[in-house]
Amino acid sequence: MRILYVTLAVLIADQLTKLSVKGITIPGLGISVDGLNYGESIALIGDWLKLTYIENPNMAFGLAIAGKLFLVIFSFIASIGIVVYLYRHRSEGLLFRLALALILAGAVGNLIDRSFYGLIHDTAPLFYGNVVDFIDVDLFTISLGGSSFKFWPIFNIADAAVSVGVVTLLIVGMPRPAQPSSSDASAAGEEASSPDATVAHPAEDAEDTKTRRSDTLPPQND
Repeated sequence: MRILYVTLAVLIADQLTKLSVKGITIPGLGISVDGLNYGESIALIGDWLKLTYIENPNMAFGLAIAGKLFLVIFSFIASIGIVVYLYRHRSEGLLFRLALALILAGAVGNLIDRSFYGLIHDTAPLFYGNVVDFIDVDLFTISLGGSSFKFWPIFNIADAAVSVGVVTLLIVGMPRPAQPSSSDASAAGEEASSPDATVAHPAEDAEDTKTRRSDTLPPQND
């Protein structure tokens, strides 16, 4: 399944950007990346596209559903299910397989954060880490009752991959079960109605059996 190369590429990009933003130090390998301070922003394109480092304890785009351990288990099972489903439908169209590959990359990318980032950075036990978000798109801000609401929550590459994959699935649709073609159906009908088809006639079969028995009897002497 070469489409999984897309999953791998997106997953690598997701993890490299997250580690660059959060920072990581591996003394044995001589790797040391400072990253950003929590809440720090770097403007990329004016004020509407920035790198802003935050951590998300919930699902994509900050959606809060159940606890962290549940999210880890759910993401793990969902990832395995996507791989199996993708294998069974490996002959489907490219866009359908690409959509699943993107959703898989996003699920695994955020699963790695929740499972290991807390342990790696010594901030939480295994499976209880937070997801690193940093893509800050601020097209406009709505002010209401003294509070301000941004147009879009801060997200990461994994979130974007899931969103693009889901939208693509909505466009191309899910595969339908294979239906027998009209030629196969007509061939089956012709075979059933063929005059050469064998039809049982009990009376004729009994007469033939009686004739064969009489032919095999030895001649009687007068």
